[in-house]
Amino acid sequence: MENQTEFTHFILMGLTDQERVRNILFTFFLILYLASMLGNGMIVCVVVAETQLHTPMYFFLSNLSCLDIFYSTVILPKMLSGFLLAHQRISFVGCIAQLHFFHFLGSSEALLLGAMAYDRYVAICKPLHYPVIMCRRMCLLLAATTWTMGFFHALIHTIMTAQLNFCGPNIVEHFFCDIKPLLRLACSSTWLNLSLLNIITGLVVTVPFFLTLLSYLYLISFLLLKVKSHSGRLKAFSTCSSHLTVVGLFYVPVLFNYLPPSSGDSPKRDMIATLMYSLVTSALNPLIYTLRNQEMKLALKKTLDRLLASVRREE
Repeated sequence: MENQTEFTHFILMGLTDQERVRNILFTFFLILYLASMLGNGMIVCVVVAETQLHTPMYFFLSNLSCLDIFYSTVILPKMLSGFLLAHQRISFVGCIAQLHFFHFLGSSEALLLGAMAYDRYVAICKPLHYPVIMCRRMCLLLAATTWTMGFFHALIHTIMTAQLNFCGPNIVEHFFCDIKPLLRLACSSTWLNLSLLNIITGLVVTVPFFLTLLSYLYLISFLLLKVKSHSGRLKAFSTCSSHLTVVGLFYVPVLFNYLPPSSGDSPKRDMIATLMYSLVTSALNPLIYTLRNQEMKLALKKTLDRLLASVRREE
């Protein structure tokens, strides 16, 4: 179908139109963005630099950190510039590109969290077979699959949204170009778009979510019934609790945002849910994984010590 768009840009309304509130939010989200970049970048660097972290668990963690870096960057810089203006203009092509990369990275993260749950299940429930099952080839295959499926899932929505006829108002009730706010502006039928959003996106989110829940239910029952050592249980629970916390922070607002019927959507509710799983979670992930992980803290200390030593030598 030929694209019949009659204008070349959209206006993003943002979170608020009050100047004083925008200034406060600009400062808050700038700090949040810098924290996300620093924390996730640190995890990637430490995992690459420290050989003892060259394991499947940290391989997936570094993938998660990369996704969080890109995920935040897709919307936060544009959002921050919007706080300095009353309304923010974005081109039609830029809007569609933002939509694509947001859903590409978001769905990839949802699938990756499922892969990480599988890794923890194999590590704890099948420790003797773990090196064979989670070999380098399997890790690369799982990571490549999550990124590829995320890309093509987003591509479906991108193509379908770009084909719509936008002939009415061009004011997007959101702080970035998401699918549902754009569908509200379309003049042509959006039935197929909404069906794809509810069915395909629902499957991309709910399938790994429920598989993650099942794997953890089995894992917890395994620890309680089969592992007799109290210290062994505590270590396993500590390892899994970080991932389970991230799963909750990410999946709950995503399910809240995309699974209810689209006819009763609330723009404000959608924006709050999006802020939670795209920005807040990305900033909290490094803290969750480092503060509760002794191995990561030791590796980080070694890396910082080496950097300080090299700086002293140069001086």
